[in-house]
Amino acid sequence: MTLDELDWEILRALQADGRQSAGAVGRRLGLSQPAAWRRIKRLREAGAISGQRLRLDAERLGFGVTVFLGVKLATKGRISLEDFERAVSAIPEVQTVEHVLGLYDYRLRVTARDLADFERVLRRRIMALPGVGNVEANVLLTEERRPGPIGG
Repeated sequence: MTLDELDWEILRALQADGRQSAGAVGRRLGLSQPAAWRRIKRLREAGAISGQRLRLDAERLGFGVTVFLGVKLATKGRISLEDFERAVSAIPEVQTVEHVLGLYDYRLRVTARDLADFERVLRRRIMALPGVGNVEANVLLTEERRPGPIGG
């Protein structure tokens, strides 16, 4: 798909606030509502825009601890990557599962109410998964919202 500058501007506008109507995007960029709608529809159909996301504030919802786990699968384990991904994805506290290249096989983002809750999740759920070898935990101290890949 070839994108022109107006397409990029539409993507930036929607990245800043995905709830905007086509009319609002058009007004912001000097387009009519139908022209903005057609462009947004084309971007969706081409796969440049996929879905809309609701971002929850975990801390305000009582989940004050976020931990990134590096997980190395045991070399002699008989669990497939797909089986591990399916099992770890079923744990509600695991927010993301990323298969990575490097020292660890997976990077997990885990949210918990506090450190005691995280320890429970780690011991009873994550370490109990078949195939788990080494695990390294990094507690998130602060997080800064960064614009997506096209700026904001």
